[in-house]
Amino acid sequence: MLRLLALLALLLLFTCAPPPKVASAEEGARRPNVILVFIDDMGWADLGSFGNTDAATPNIDRLAAEGIAFEQFYVNAPICSPSRVAISTGTYPQRWDITSYLDNRAANAERGVANWLDPAAPMLARELQAAGYATGHFGKWHMGGQRDVDDAPPITAYGFDTSLTNFEGMGPKLLPLTKDETGAVGRIWEGAERLGGPFTWMQRSEITTGFIDTALAFMDAAVAAEAPFYVNVWPDDVHSPYWPPYEEYGLAKEAGKRGLYLAVLAAMDEQFGQLFDYVRNHPDLRENTLIVFCSDNGPELGAGRAGELKGYKTHLYEGGIRSSLIVWGPGFVDTAAAGSRNRESVFSAIDLRPSLLSFTGAPARDTLTDGEDLLPTLLGEASRSRQAPIFWSRPPDRKNYYGFEDLPDLAVREGDWKLLCDYDGGRPELYNLAADPGEERNLVAEHPDRTTRLTRMAVDWYAAFP
Repeated sequence: MLRLLALLALLLLFTCAPPPKVASAEEGARRPNVILVFIDDMGWADLGSFGNTDAATPNIDRLAAEGIAFEQFYVNAPICSPSRVAISTGTYPQRWDITSYLDNRAANAERGVANWLDPAAPMLARELQAAGYATGHFGKWHMGGQRDVDDAPPITAYGFDTSLTNFEGMGPKLLPLTKDETGAVGRIWEGAERLGGPFTWMQRSEITTGFIDTALAFMDAAVAAEAPFYVNVWPDDVHSPYWPPYEEYGLAKEAGKRGLYLAVLAAMDEQFGQLFDYVRNHPDLRENTLIVFCSDNGPELGAGRAGELKGYKTHLYEGGIRSSLIVWGPGFVDTAAAGSRNRESVFSAIDLRPSLLSFTGAPARDTLTDGEDLLPTLLGEASRSRQAPIFWSRPPDRKNYYGFEDLPDLAVREGDWKLLCDYDGGRPELYNLAADPGEERNLVAEHPDRTTRLTRMAVDWYAAFP
């Protein structure tokens, strides 16, 4: 562990630009900090606080018990890269030709997917950086710089003072070693060394600790410089391949894919305890920091779970796009709402950028947005939903996936109603999610006018993009 910390300290020395100094200590003290935790491939029902009884997640569950858990929060894509674009930009990822995960150049071209996010896209990080925030990204990126795409912009081109990523991003990185029950050590994604350095190889089961240690050092530097901070902590623990601590690997492997997943989930929660306790116990941070926690899409088949919700990662059914959102901040969350569950507010990841800009008081430098300011809902002061409908499109390479054949291409949610259809409006499915969250009863025949109207909305929305 000491060697690991020394490596991380050295990496931090070379990669972290000093955070900007705000106008005064008084100003820095009253400007709130934001930490966005974005989990990779975690199902809606994988946390104990959302119904999981197969694995303990006490640190994340405590966050929910002290904050607010939201049951009808959505991400804007059922797969990683476009979901990350949406939460970063406050816009639909279709605007940037990122509709599936970013792969190699040939595969991207075949699917009509960009090789990286356009640096001209609006970025929450850039707007906060311009407002005097120290900005750091620690964890998975996957918005450019992967496989043979080695000329993508660095993460710092998107408004971050510093970054530390994994094998899917340009710049300094932590790369995963593996160790099985026999002690055999291996490397995965070794070609990622070509995507920028410095790089440090460490056990995959400890990489989240590496990201958190580096993020904590960055936060300490921001506090010392009297600067507010915005930090992404985006781990990829619960994305396959699953490598729990090697002491647990053999037993977990015997339980199959689900067993490996649960062991990794529990190990991730344990590592996050360090971050949450640091903020909770820090006299300068506890009352002045907001933590926003969610997952980027639904679970992989056979690993995570979405409870009664239908579908998995890559699907436009609820299991692919609904995310377990937790908002924590004792200094900001309404005291009457602390420890509560919001079951009625419907909103999505694109709404976080305008909401967090409102929260920090930073101006929106780019007027392009698809999101709405729902800060009172995030803080438990109201239960207002997003006013505009939420739209989705299917990853173009996932028409048949995880045992589902001929999946719908588009979806829209308006109020309690959700419609799915094909690109041409064919084969509509209509569900009342208030009565049928599992999307089991197709109500097209009972509501033909609503079906026609929502189908036209979905088709027109998708046709408006390049």
